[in-house]
Amino acid sequence: QRTVFVPPKPAARGAKKSAKNPTASRSDKKKKRSGRKESYSVYIYRVLKQVHPDTGVSSRAMSNMNSFVNDVFERIAAEASRLAHYNKRSTISSREIQTAVRLILPGELAKPRRLRRHEGCDQVHL
Repeated sequence: QRTVFVPPKPAARGAKKSAKNPTASRSDKKKKRSGRKESYSVYIYRVLKQVHPDTGVSSRAMSNMNSFVNDVFERIAAEASRLAHYNKRSTISSREIQTAVRLILPGELAKPRRLRRHEGCDQVHL
């Protein structure tokens, strides 16, 4: 693949050019560090090690899991927001979250569960 150079478009008529600041030019020379990306990968990895200590996960699988968690979070938040709006409330409480989970997740997944310990093996129930 070839990269095609596209020249910058000329400034619009009457547009003023900004005066260059000597202190700003020094900071422009430094490479800009990319900001931190928030993800659930650390927490997904911890749960994986609790359930299957000898199993690893690829970066692509971790990316898929992160997208899945974000998607479920957004769905629950949107449904809880809708419920609060229907009931003329300005705050999303645990009650709205529980109702949203019941509406979104099917059958057994909607039932609240706790972490349990069985016969020396950690099990996580969602």
